[in-house]
Amino acid sequence: MPDLDTREWLLTNGLGSFASGTISDVRTRTYHGWLFAATNPPCGRTLLFSHLEASLEVSGKVISLGTNCWGNDEIAPQGYKLLHYFDINPVPQWIWRKDNWQLSRELIMPHVLGDFCKNQLLVKYVYQGHSTVNLRLRLLIGDRDFHHQQKGDPGLEFSQLLGKNQVCLQAIFPGGFGTPWYLRWSRGEYQANAVWYWNYLLPEEKKRGLGDREDLYSPGYLTVKLEPGDAIVLEAQMGFPDPQLGLLTPEIFTAAVEAEQKRLSQIFGWVTHKSSSSPIWQKLLKASDQFIVHRASIAGPTVIAGYHWFNDWGRDTLIAIPGLALVTGRFELAKGLLQTFGRYCRHGLIPNVFPDVDGEPSYNSIDAALWWIETLGLYLEATEDWEFLAAQFPIVQQIHKAFMGGTHYNIQVDATDGLVSWDVPGMALTWMDVVIDGEAITPRNGKAVEINALWYSALCWMSKWAQRLGEMQLGDCTRLVKQALRYSQQAEQVKISLQKFWNPLGYLYDTIELDDRRNAQIRPNAVIALSLHHCGFSLQQSQAVVDLATVRLLTPYGLRSLDTSDAAYISKYIGDSLQRDRSYHQGTVWAWLIGPFTRAWERSYPQVPLPFDWQPLLDHFVCDGCIQSISEIFDGDFPHTPKGAIAQAWSVAEVIRHFPPGLYNSTRLTVDG
Repeated sequence: MPDLDTREWLLTNGLGSFASGTISDVRTRTYHGWLFAATNPPCGRTLLFSHLEASLEVSGKVISLGTNCWGNDEIAPQGYKLLHYFDINPVPQWIWRKDNWQLSRELIMPHVLGDFCKNQLLVKYVYQGHSTVNLRLRLLIGDRDFHHQQKGDPGLEFSQLLGKNQVCLQAIFPGGFGTPWYLRWSRGEYQANAVWYWNYLLPEEKKRGLGDREDLYSPGYLTVKLEPGDAIVLEAQMGFPDPQLGLLTPEIFTAAVEAEQKRLSQIFGWVTHKSSSSPIWQKLLKASDQFIVHRASIAGPTVIAGYHWFNDWGRDTLIAIPGLALVTGRFELAKGLLQTFGRYCRHGLIPNVFPDVDGEPSYNSIDAALWWIETLGLYLEATEDWEFLAAQFPIVQQIHKAFMGGTHYNIQVDATDGLVSWDVPGMALTWMDVVIDGEAITPRNGKAVEINALWYSALCWMSKWAQRLGEMQLGDCTRLVKQALRYSQQAEQVKISLQKFWNPLGYLYDTIELDDRRNAQIRPNAVIALSLHHCGFSLQQSQAVVDLATVRLLTPYGLRSLDTSDAAYISKYIGDSLQRDRSYHQGTVWAWLIGPFTRAWERSYPQVPLPFDWQPLLDHFVCDGCIQSISEIFDGDFPHTPKGAIAQAWSVAEVIRHFPPGLYNSTRLTVDG
């Protein structure tokens, strides 16, 4: 596929639903399609509407505009060769052109405001030319989980019920029915013409060692006669059509675009920021909003960790909040997220995963509770919302009590040195969390450096808060004063004990293992430890750490997860799922770590410019990978190819948090033939 532009685009709607594809319009992933509807927001994501296969009849000649990869490695048709223009702003737009005709297509997924059953996509085609043409749009559909491919099977059928300018569709499985949805259009004649399209090839899944073949069903096609300047609008929506729906018109599409721009302006337009006039700043804000979704099971906001395949994760959300919600002035959102996670605190632990249906969240994280305290502190620094602190302080105390007395996974403070330790075989409770067949790939049992740095910062926050609440008489003043003193004393003990992590070679040990051995691998966790609001290490130590991290870990796109000279270093994130999982934290570059590095550097060298150029990462945001978002990870070795999720919340959040003003002002991406 040497001449196919497989860079990607993404639309979301605030429920976890999404639409996604490539610039050249070829589907290369299981996750490419026009309507992945979140049937149980933000989960239950189901492919309903794959795409429309378009062809144009001009002067008696039929011209196919689609592009497909097939199981025999053939690319047919090759409509991408007629693609002369693509732009992402304000919505994805493609223009096909030849001789004396031009056809454009735009897509928008309206953001859902209050109606949590509404999953909608609008499509608009506009024709320009010198003669009348016929546009044929063949509907390609499915009904499958977004992680899996659809296979044509005698047991899988689709019903269609025709109405005026609309068709209602629903899969029929053995013993049940799929998700109902409908397609309606502003003009044209629909012809039922059921046919299966077999053996699509999904090249990106083939690279990843996953299922890479798909069958799609076509219930029929729409034919539209177009004069120069004519437009047709289509609407796909989950559920059954409302009989009171008015006529679908091109103005509805225009209104949807305007409504989305107005919504974003209302959220972000008043944000005071040193770069608020920069176009790329506005695009970063827009990108950040794609991760904010409603979760039905908790009836509140949450954050999708990444598209296409992640759900919401506690650790990721809490790390992302400063960039997604505090820097952007979305304080109520930050408060709601903190409140939700705090409400689900159990045994001193904050959930790392919420359940999709009724049930208990998953608490397999040692650091989510500590990140919750750190992020609460940053929220309070930004808002001085002391009433909220008073309401949340019992949760803070619950976390402290659980860590001191011991909780799940043998998480407990060591009475001899005040440091936090944990020990469960076959588990991975830090952010380096890959486990394969009961084996933790980066076992970090014992005392991990960033966990104890978080613990130190938490104790500093707690001492400050107890004192503040006492002064404001928001509780038992005498008790709060005593607590403030106790937390302060504990913090001093932990600060002294943090010196156990100091490696005289000029870095921090990654872990102190259960038998008191030190793990001297050079990993970015030492940098995270220096990036927190309260730092327990000296300036000289901090400078030594960031100096070595600059040489061994820093890339233009983030920090490597392991030093390149380490025998366990893996240079590229490639292969099947097992190979990729084994390399995930063994050298792979993580974009979000550019934030902790920036904070650690600025603490260590406040008057010295950063030792990297933001330009490559911002170039990636503008015109690489997923257009106007930031990938989850990159290969450890040059050229640091983007990998993993195409749009990652904490990657975007950390760039927003440290966005360099005035650096980059060109955000227009077009493909002109």
